[in-house]
Amino acid sequence: MAEGPLFRDPWAKREAWRKHPVFSNRAMFKNIFPGFGIAVVAFSAYLVWDNVMQSSKAHTHEDKPHH
Repeated sequence: MAEGPLFRDPWAKREAWRKHPVFSNRAMFKNIFPGFGIAVVAFSAYLVWDNVMQSSKAHTHEDKPHH
């Protein structure tokens, strides 16, 4: 008997790369912006640090007269 289905796709081997996990949408999106996650964390830490420093400067200058 014949192996496989009766109407076997002759192009199946040539189209198999499209189903490979490397070419999935998740993998493609992850590789588009390789350092985006680290950049978001670093920028968030900078914003927190800047806000803390601004609030501490505002509290220290309240008692001093302005020139």
